[in-house]
Amino acid sequence: MAGAFTNLLLGVGGVALLVGAVGVANTMVISVLERRREIGLRRSLGATRGQVRVQFLAESVLLAGFGGVSGAVLGLAVTYGYALWQDMPAVVPAWALGGGPAATMLVGTVAGIYPAMRAARMSPTLALSTG
Repeated sequence: MAGAFTNLLLGVGGVALLVGAVGVANTMVISVLERRREIGLRRSLGATRGQVRVQFLAESVLLAGFGGVSGAVLGLAVTYGYALWQDMPAVVPAWALGGGPAATMLVGTVAGIYPAMRAARMSPTLALSTG
């Protein structure tokens, strides 16, 4: 029974990571579309495609990392609160506190690759002419 429950919770966590990846990718695609002029200006002032790619990939990782750290802190608080309420010892493994944010940052990296590539491929002249 305990193994089935663990597998169920891992499945729910996997679905949550997938939904988070879609959300981060969607947010970053919209960010690229809204910031065309900024991308065009940076490119026309000498920024390379790689620099634009790194900028948007870093934003994606930071966005996902913030969500992962927030989730870990919230999970820790809820676990400790429930343990205190039930008069039980609170046990949160260290790997869970570090693994949660690390997994979300990995997902943010994967989800940010397409928007970063799209921003890097944008032509400076076309980006500045659209508005």
